[in-house]
Amino acid sequence: MKKDIPKFGIQEVIQFVGVSELSAEEQSTVNAITTEYYEKIKRKLHNITNMMVQIKCHEKEGGRKKYSMHVKVAAPTQIFDSSNADDWELPRALHKAFEDIQHQIQHKMHTDVTRPDRL
Repeated sequence: MKKDIPKFGIQEVIQFVGVSELSAEEQSTVNAITTEYYEKIKRKLHNITNMMVQIKCHEKEGGRKKYSMHVKVAAPTQIFDSSNADDWELPRALHKAFEDIQHQIQHKMHTDVTRPDRL
């Protein structure tokens, strides 16, 4: 399921995989958290070309679900991928995946400038 976010006349794409297996409430949670982090990541990477959020749901016999998240952010120069986020709660698993992506961007792109550049 692709979602187009029109903003300032530009079509930006967030692609969701595996969201159809979730309930309507869980889908709205995924949508809200993903768009929130999309804006944050877009501030760090000024030229995102694609974002893919893949959700896998593992069910045990006891009735609890374990959510596994795979998030991929594609920029023209690099691709950032987070595949080590899983949890029993959906929002916590999403936050883990997006925090990992933000950490990778900060590490590779040096977006945190602690001191100004020398002149």
